[in-house]
Amino acid sequence: MAEGGPEQGNNDSAIEETPRKKRKFINSQNVEDEALRNYKKKQKALRTILDQSCRKLSEFLSLHSVPGTTDGFGYIKNRLTGLKPNVLQDPIYVGLFGSTGAGKSTLLNAIIEKKFFLPVSGSKTCTSCVVHINTSRSKYHEAKIHLLDDEEWKDELKALVALMELEENSENDNERDEAALKIRAIYGRGAETKTYRELCGAKPVVSIPSSRCIVFKELQAEELSEKLDMYIRAQSISDDTESETSEEDIKMQLWPLIRNVEVTLPRSDVIPEGVIFLDIPGAGDFNSKRDAMWKENINKCSVIWVVSSFERIQGKKIDENLLNEGMKAFQCGMCRDIALVATKSDSLDLEEYKRERKKGQKPITNEHDAILERNETVKQEKSKVMKKQLEKKLPSHSEVLQKADLVYTVSAREYWQGRTLSKEETEIPKLREFLRNFYVSEKRKMLKDYAKETLVIFALIQNLSSNQDKQHLQVRKNGLKDFIMGKISELEKDIEKCFTPMEQHLSEGVNEAKRSYETIISTFLKRDHGYQGFHRTLKAVCLKNGVFASRIFDRIDINESLAQPIYDKIDATFGQIFRIQMSTRAMLKASLVVFRCAVQQRLKESETKKLVTFRFEFLEQETDFIINEIEKVILQRKADIYHSLSASIQKDLTPYYEEAAKIRGSQAYQRMQNVINQGLKNEVERGMFEKAKEDMKSELQKLKVEITRKLEKDFSDMLSLAFCPWDALDGKLPGLQQEFFFVNMIDEELQSAEDA
Repeated sequence: MAEGGPEQGNNDSAIEETPRKKRKFINSQNVEDEALRNYKKKQKALRTILDQSCRKLSEFLSLHSVPGTTDGFGYIKNRLTGLKPNVLQDPIYVGLFGSTGAGKSTLLNAIIEKKFFLPVSGSKTCTSCVVHINTSRSKYHEAKIHLLDDEEWKDELKALVALMELEENSENDNERDEAALKIRAIYGRGAETKTYRELCGAKPVVSIPSSRCIVFKELQAEELSEKLDMYIRAQSISDDTESETSEEDIKMQLWPLIRNVEVTLPRSDVIPEGVIFLDIPGAGDFNSKRDAMWKENINKCSVIWVVSSFERIQGKKIDENLLNEGMKAFQCGMCRDIALVATKSDSLDLEEYKRERKKGQKPITNEHDAILERNETVKQEKSKVMKKQLEKKLPSHSEVLQKADLVYTVSAREYWQGRTLSKEETEIPKLREFLRNFYVSEKRKMLKDYAKETLVIFALIQNLSSNQDKQHLQVRKNGLKDFIMGKISELEKDIEKCFTPMEQHLSEGVNEAKRSYETIISTFLKRDHGYQGFHRTLKAVCLKNGVFASRIFDRIDINESLAQPIYDKIDATFGQIFRIQMSTRAMLKASLVVFRCAVQQRLKESETKKLVTFRFEFLEQETDFIINEIEKVILQRKADIYHSLSASIQKDLTPYYEEAAKIRGSQAYQRMQNVINQGLKNEVERGMFEKAKEDMKSELQKLKVEITRKLEKDFSDMLSLAFCPWDALDGKLPGLQQEFFFVNMIDEELQSAEDA
């Protein structure tokens, strides 16, 4: 241990404490593993029951054809067969999202317990694309490297050549250098001087498979890692030397062509099967296809870890761009949990730290205690910052605002070396434990919904036999249908009311955007230190219609930045609107209860009353299924609605981007700048921001129509089923009493587990 390391007393304490923590973690892991095994058994039992039931119904339908009942039984069969065969296989995506050099790959290697599996480097850009990592029951380590197709690459190549055409007038032409690297990697040295047409006719020096997919399968992780390294490690300028690269290596330098990489590892004890990690480059990508996938990957993550090095977050601000991207996933994606993960938490100069500590604090004598104290202080400070920023974007009742850990301080180096910190103190095990808890909770919820839906259908089948008056049932059905359609019309008005606050906030945002657009665009076009190096970046931005993932200036999105004042006004309200499904569910079920009471007051025969009571209970339960389907529609549509503001602005400014991208020759930067400035001014005067506002309102209206039309159809189908003339079957329905009993038992066990 270096001088100033933990004293003997502290070491003894740590030695005594660590096994207890480890035992607690192992016990917790065993409980979670047992729970997952139990859920899998229950799902298998449910699947067997469903298969048996579908077979019985199919046999029954082939023998009985009673007018008015076929559609009803078809509905039941479709509902049973429509249940997913394996809900526990639905993956949970965990996104590691951070800027270059933040340590995402190093962190991920520690979490999956494979030290150098993904390429890592202290000084170079490494991962060049999104990498998916999951586990399976196979004994092999497998990788699929997906390449861009020919048209996707030509689209990027055209933009790369355009960047090369600008005159070299700066010592720091980073965008031009990167474009040259990509062209040379695919077509060989000197190719960067060729025209687009010449390159399209040239033969690549790399070996490109016709399938546009490269597959590796190895028994050992190290062997797969070695083969992957050449493909997913992006080159840097310092790497680009002829002597260092063999002819065989040149043929494998496909990194500019790679769309994404999928890696499958053998089942691991440290992470649950079904968790998929996404190593996501922080700024997006120059290629349009990869950039679109970058957004898609962020939006499908259930958990997002914003990864930043410890040195960076100790400044005054957390990386706001990355944090904002993560928070957008709450607005328009699947994200349910977000945290800041500070890497390299063991980096500390003890003497410097002692000088910076406040006077009056208890003296600290060793690096171990100093690191833990400093990490806890940073956690508290950054958690407050995180919560404050999240509160601006999210509704006050959001679960993430109530969570205990918004910030983790981790050290992958100490996890492996253990010179100063124990494994538990590196917080790598803590991240794993969070994932396991989150995973088990999500799977329990999925299986519980699955069992509940099955139970509703079986309950219906158990109670369909009846000898009641068809005429009375038809009257009840017609009355209920009129009542429900009336409630759906009321719901349509309620949705309009939900949109009313958006109208005000959109208008406020438009006014703010009109006041601030000149300041916003000047941050992109006017440089404090001259235009050297940025003129080529601006060219790249124009080539990509206002959006560019720059290694030097991070992600540049002029369209979204211009729309940001509007987003700032609407974010909290937008999040609230897309939780209307909860009130929708409650309103519809309450309406059914009210109507049922009104009908029962008019009924005299107890048997008829019992029948109608059952049918209403079925309708109430089936309402949950219908609302679940509506929630899926909302999830699918809300991303398009949220991004409609920036998409509208981009559409209006695209002609000016295209015009600016064609500019060459002397004073090119100033001329591009003038085109964009004047174009923006013209479009603002023509109502660009007002048009963006109307586009979002139009998307909201489309969603309202989609919701109401789907509700009308689904409830109409449900009523036809509930009020079919089952009495004509005269007790011939297939018996599913045993199946109903087992499903009900599974449902009760899952409910008990959730309550516990």
